[in-house]
Formats: sequence, structure tokens, C-alpha cells
Amino acid sequence: MDQVKKGIVYLVGAGPGDPELITVKGLNILKQADLILYDSLVHESLLELPEIKQKEKIYVGKRKGQHSYPQEKINELLLKYALEGKTIVRLKGGDPFIFGRGGEELSYLKKHGITIKVVPGITTASASAAELQVPLTHRELGRSVIFLTGYSSFNAEDESGFPDYNWELLADPTITLVFYMGLYHLERIAERLVKEGRSEETPALIISKATLPEQKVIRGNLKNIYKKSIEEKAEYPSLIIIGHVIDLMDQDPFQ
Repeated sequence: MDQVKKGIVYLVGAGPGDPELITVKGLNILKQADLILYDSLVHESLLELPEIKQKEKIYVGKRKGQHSYPQEKINELLLKYALEGKTIVRLKGGDPFIFGRGGEELSYLKKHGITIKVVPGITTASASAAELQVPLTHRELGRSVIFLTGYSSFNAEDESGFPDYNWELLADPTITLVFYMGLYHLERIAERLVKEGRSEETPALIISKATLPEQKVIRGNLKNIYKKSIEEKAEYPSLIIIGHVIDLMDQDPFQ
């Protein structure tokens, strides 16, 4: 009896929200797929394109406060269908390797001998900043940038999921900070940065539904950003940007 040929899994970044921000390569691979496993941050209009609409799809999204597909189950599904010889696209919002757990799926499939290829996507941090014309790095206002998760399940000492970082390092005013999934712990993040020496006047942004027509931006500083998040009804999921590069939003374009 002939052995069934194993399929292939593509980890594809769909971009930050705007369906036009998927890469050409990512879109072409979607058109070749037998099966698409997609996340909650993938825009529905992307999946409704004529060459993609009729393809088999499985929703495997995760969202805080809602029923979520466990990562272990997603891994098992990818393996199951790959062993059936299918061409599978694992479609993720943003970039698969920026807090998208793509690395876990990569390791799992490699361990089981499945061929896997990665197509990068525009991550929400760079897309949000570009939309607002805020450079994440600037030789005077932000000489480096750090991407972080605002919610960690690996800090055994804090069951709430507050991340265990070197907060003294993050208090450096020359560093732009970008927190993914940062809204839940926003109050503690701001307080901790100020405690470690970062000025409470440091600018901060909350961005939800980035790059979409309904994008929402809340602007403040470390002193008041949490209060503003309540007053202005910040929505999950949100990206948090902290740093003096935000001041460039006020720059007169004619100067």
C-alpha cells in the first residue's frame, strides 16, 4: 500500500487588520490552500475574496474573555490535516512570529516531520505607528524600540499574568515601548514604569482596530492613560505605545 504523501503548512501573516496590507506572497499562497485555519484578527473581507471564499476554513481564534481554541488543539489540527496530504494555511493577524505563537506551531510540526514555510506579515506595531505617522525609532526621541507582551502566562509568581520584566531597564526614556495585549494590565504597567524612574509625563497611546476605518486612538501619558482608557472605553485587543516619539504627532508639517 502506498504511503500517503504528507502535506505542507504555511504560517502566513495577514497583517494588522486592513486586508490590503497582506503581502502579495501571502495572498498567492492563500489561493493555493486546501484548508485555512484563521485567527480572530484576520479581517473577514480577506476570506471573502472570490478565489478564497469557497475554500474550507476553520476558525481557531483566541480572544481574552471569550471562548478560545487552545493552542494544543490547533497544533493537533495542523498535524492531522498535514498527514492527510493537504496544503494548509495557518493565517494569523500581524506577523506569525511576533506574539503570534507561530514558533510553537513551527516546533510542533517540525517534530512530527511536517514541511512548514513561513510568510511574514506586517506586525501591528509598525502598522499602527505608520498610520499615525509615529516613528518607533528616532535618533533623538527613541533610539531603540522593544516589543513586549502586556500579559504573560509564564510568571508563576503572579497569577494575574503580570509580566516579569527588567522594569528598571524599560524605564529608560530613550526606549520606545510597544505592549501587545497591554490593556488588561495598563494601570500596573504605567505605575511600574513611573516607580522605576520613567517620567509620568511620558506620552502614551492606546490603539485598537489598527489600520481599519473604525480605528480608535486614545492619547495620554503615564500619569493619566489608564484613567483615559476607562473614560474613553478602550477596547480589547489594544496596542500600547509608550515613548517620546509620540510627540512627533504634533509636529507642524510645514516647519
